[in-house]
Amino acid sequence: MVVGAGVIGAACAEALTARGIGVLVLDRGAPAAGTTAAGEGNVLVSDKEPGPELVLAQASRRRWPTLLAELRDELGPTVAEVEWEPKGGLVVATTSASAQPLTDFATAQRDAGVDARRITANEAIELEPRLTKEIAAAVHYPEDAQLQPVLATTTLLAAVRKRGGEVRGHTEALGVDRSTNGTIKALRTKHNSIPCGAVVNACGPWSGAFSRAAGAAIDIQPRRGVVLVTVPLPPNTVRHKVYDADYVGAVASGDADLQTSTVVESTQAGTVLVGSSRQRVGFDDSLRVEVLRELARKAVRLFPFLADVQIMRSYGGFRPYAPDHLPVIGEDHRLPGLWHATGHEGAGIGLAAATGQLLAELFTGQAPHVDPVPFRVDRQP
Repeated sequence: MVVGAGVIGAACAEALTARGIGVLVLDRGAPAAGTTAAGEGNVLVSDKEPGPELVLAQASRRRWPTLLAELRDELGPTVAEVEWEPKGGLVVATTSASAQPLTDFATAQRDAGVDARRITANEAIELEPRLTKEIAAAVHYPEDAQLQPVLATTTLLAAVRKRGGEVRGHTEALGVDRSTNGTIKALRTKHNSIPCGAVVNACGPWSGAFSRAAGAAIDIQPRRGVVLVTVPLPPNTVRHKVYDADYVGAVASGDADLQTSTVVESTQAGTVLVGSSRQRVGFDDSLRVEVLRELARKAVRLFPFLADVQIMRSYGGFRPYAPDHLPVIGEDHRLPGLWHATGHEGAGIGLAAATGQLLAELFTGQAPHVDPVPFRVDRQP
C-alpha cells in the first residue's frame, strides 16, 4: 500500500511493481494534484552541497533517462511523454559578495563528481543572450534537467496500472491497524480498512500527520512555495534553468520567514516559470501579493526583458520540509511494515527516480544503489 499519489509515491509504486510486488496507491485528492502539481519539474544537481542528498540527486539524474526509456518501451511514446529536457543549468552571481561563495561551492561540487564549469560573463551571455550584463561569476551545470511533473507522475502510475496495480483518488488514509504481534495488518481509510502487509508513507507535506496517526511520528512540516507563470514567449527566450547564486542558500536554510531567490526557466509550452519562494506558514494557502512582487522584482534584475512581459498566473503549493534537509526513506524501526518516502521538500521531482529505486531495493532485500543510512528514520531526534 502506497499512501500518496504524487511523484514520490508514484516512483515508489513503479519500482515496487517492477519487482513483482502488488501495490495499491491511495491519495486524499486526485493523483498528481498536490505538491507535485505545484512543482517546476527540476532535476538538479547544481543546488546541492556535497553529501547524501547530492549522492541521491546524482543517482536520480542517472536513473531518470533510463527509467523514461523503459517506460516508453512498456507504455508507448504517447503515454510516456513527460517533456524531458536535459537543458542544463546556469548559476549567476550578480554581486561581488556572492561571487566567491559560488566559486567555492562549485569547486566542492566538482570534487564530488558534479560537472560544474566555471565560465566567464561573456560565455554566460552566449548561453543566455537576454541575461543581465551584471555578472560577477557564473557556473554552467550541463547535468541539470527538467520534466513536466504531472506527466511524469501519471506515466509512473500508468505503469503501475499496467502491471496489475491499482490507483485510487479521493481516499483519505486515517491510520493503520496492527496485528497482535504489532505489525501492520490494514490501512484505515474514511471508507473502510484495507488489509495489507506494508504501508509506504509518501504523503508529502501531510506525511507528519499520517505518521502520527499511524503511531510512529516523524517531523515533516509544510513549507510553502510560489511560482509565477508568464504568457507564452518565443522559443529559446530562456534556454536553461537560470538562477541567482543566493538560491543555494535559500534551499539549505531552515528559516521560517519568507525567503525568495531568483529562478527562471522556460517550458515546452513557451511559458516562463519564475520562482522561488520558501515560507513556513503551516497549511495557510492564502495569496500574498508581497511574495509575488518580490519574485517579479528579483527576476527582472536577472533578466531585464521580463519587465515588459505579462504574468499570466501564479500557483503555490506545500513542500515536505525535514529540519535536517534530508528525505526520510526506509522502514520505520518502531512499527514493522511502515515505510517512509518523504521529506524531499522542493527536490522531490529530481530525487523521485532514485528514491523509488532505493525504497524498492530495501523492501525486497536487494543491495541498495546508494547508502541508505543517512535517510533512515531513526536519525531524527
